[in-house]
Amino acid sequence: MQIVSTSKAPAAIGPYSQAVKTNNLLFISGQLPMDPNTGNLVENSITLQTKQVMNNIKAILQGEGLTLEQVVKTTIFINDMDQFGLINEEYSQHFAEHKPARATVEVSRLPKDALVEIEAIAAY
Repeated sequence: MQIVSTSKAPAAIGPYSQAVKTNNLLFISGQLPMDPNTGNLVENSITLQTKQVMNNIKAILQGEGLTLEQVVKTTIFINDMDQFGLINEEYSQHFAEHKPARATVEVSRLPKDALVEIEAIAAY
């Protein structure tokens, strides 16, 4: 097992790693819509926050020489299921042809009061 980290994605805000590599899998921790340069959440828009989360996931993947094409599973956590359509619109901009398995879960609250958080699993 190997801990994976990049400065191009936000640092972990708790006792966890950005990602962990084991065998041929990369487990990316839930990414919040934080700007990696400032550590602050991006604008309070579900579309912009989803875009930032996806950019953070891409940065971690790129640090390992991977792309979104190697993602096999994602889990989306949102605090308002009424925003599902807007999240899907932005998400589909990143996963056009390649569509990994996915679950979407509504939660009562996310860290830093984010609107969305996404975790991913990629295969090498």
